[in-house]
Amino acid sequence: MSAATSTTPGAAPSPASAVPTSPVARFVHDTAAVAWRELRLTLRDPFSQVFALGQPIVFLLLFAPLLSGLVGGAMAGPGAAAAGESTIQWFLPGLLVMIALFGTGMTGSNLLFEMQMGSYERILASPLSRASIIVGRALKEFVPLVAQALILTLAAIPFGFEIHVAGVALGLVMLGLFGIGLGSLSYALGLASKNREWLFWTVQQSVTFPLLLLAGMMLPLESGPGWMQVASRFNPITYLVDAERVLFAGGFTIDVVWGFLAAAATLAVGLAVGVSAIRRATR
Repeated sequence: MSAATSTTPGAAPSPASAVPTSPVARFVHDTAAVAWRELRLTLRDPFSQVFALGQPIVFLLLFAPLLSGLVGGAMAGPGAAAAGESTIQWFLPGLLVMIALFGTGMTGSNLLFEMQMGSYERILASPLSRASIIVGRALKEFVPLVAQALILTLAAIPFGFEIHVAGVALGLVMLGLFGIGLGSLSYALGLASKNREWLFWTVQQSVTFPLLLLAGMMLPLESGPGWMQVASRFNPITYLVDAERVLFAGGFTIDVVWGFLAAAATLAVGLAVGVSAIRRATR
């Protein structure tokens, strides 16, 4: 999963001399500037990304085989139907959603560090659009996620995973929409937790783990109690996980539509909350 990268203090990204005048072009320009600034810091420490692959690989090698008895048995639902009898085909998409959940959910932790060091104020002093600051930071988490997803997908081939290129590509797009929305929410939480770092981690952990367990990422919910199955239907990540499993298995059903709707809803809510939070903080 994507490791939280500490951002060293530095000057705000300076837009190019020819700044676009249209709102859409300026947003794209500013977002690219922020994302590149953040990515440069990640590229300076590539070993952190290699190290971040450790836990997902452990899950892939040691946890997935434990589920072999559940595939085709206790497992049911759209994801299981698409995966057929392959444990790894069912497990890997959930693992990638987990990486996205933890990776982009850490966006606010980097912000807390910047606020402590004073570099965040320099970014706000730049003419960058507020929405681009949020989206650019979330994209910084998504790029390593794509790289990790491709590595894990290739690593799963010897264990029987079948690659469906179109499905994998659509699945990564869906994760991108979800990741930007979640990263924006994490950014807003970071702003609300200024000078109270404990608040960020308390809320982040209290929300992330229930969402993870109630989405059936690691274990099939069909083998759990009825109340968990009911609660999972109110969890947007459940629809994301089901859709990813269908796509990675080469299918396309109504579950994919629900997954994209859940990702788009997360994106819309996240951007609305994030932009509102940053505007309130700069008044």
